[in-house]
Amino acid sequence: MELLCAERVSPGSERAKAGPTPAAAADPVLLRRRVLDNLLRTEESYAVTANYFGTVQTEITPHMRRVVAEWMLEVCEDQNCQEEVFTLAMSYLDRFLSTCTVGKSQLQLLGTACLLLASKLREPSSRGLPADLLVFYTANSITISDLCSWELLVLSKLKWDVAGVTAHDFLPLLISRLPLRGGRVTSEMVQRHAQTFITVAVRDYEFTLYSASTLAACSIAAALRGLELDGHLPRLHELTGIDLDCLQTCLEQMEELVQGLIERVVSVPNGQSREASGWTPPPSQDKPHNNAATPTDVRDVHF
Repeated sequence: MELLCAERVSPGSERAKAGPTPAAAADPVLLRRRVLDNLLRTEESYAVTANYFGTVQTEITPHMRRVVAEWMLEVCEDQNCQEEVFTLAMSYLDRFLSTCTVGKSQLQLLGTACLLLASKLREPSSRGLPADLLVFYTANSITISDLCSWELLVLSKLKWDVAGVTAHDFLPLLISRLPLRGGRVTSEMVQRHAQTFITVAVRDYEFTLYSASTLAACSIAAALRGLELDGHLPRLHELTGIDLDCLQTCLEQMEELVQGLIERVVSVPNGQSREASGWTPPPSQDKPHNNAATPTDVRDVHF
């Protein structure tokens, strides 16, 4: 599968230079237990519960999904999007693919429409990804008319239910209830590392069937283990009600995936194309290029 991507400075380069918009101050009300309970009940409505490859999807493969996911992550990182934008866009993509057949040539267009929708939901109103910018990132292989038509198609197939629940939504609610002893490890540090594990995991189809709360709990456990604070999985089990064996299995898969990614980052010199991606991401002329296969702080995750 070949993706088309831009090879010149994007029209959104000024947006990218500005950096991410600072998050609003945390509201203690949103950390109450009832909020966590509501999310745990609601997440089932947005879950993908069956393997759609070989059933609903007959042309595309898990590898093709990963290629598109890495391109979507490239766009989000290049434009300094909020962490939740990529994860929510992948949720839209998986929910759509579980209900509607898509051809190979339509997969990047679908991913672009999902990015457009997710940025409208999770970015501040003044910083949503513009349609013409997203068209640019496809090397103008689609038109704005195509993108708008697919945006409506995605909304229709998702029944206009696009609020979504992602693993990122659970992070502050779970981390705030863990007995972190302070000192060198802060809740902000744990959340930053957990976000990295989530970003890595949602690119791989094997994690699609895990619930958002499972991904969040395991990403926190993996982050804490990497920061030499192991032993929190039972507490996360108590908070979420998720089977402990399921959490342990997901945690092991997540750590194995990230460990393999770190090894590839260390062994592949800068400037070489991404392993098995099928395309080379466009270097930015305004700033050093970060490998989009690697979330920003993956090199800081230790085992």
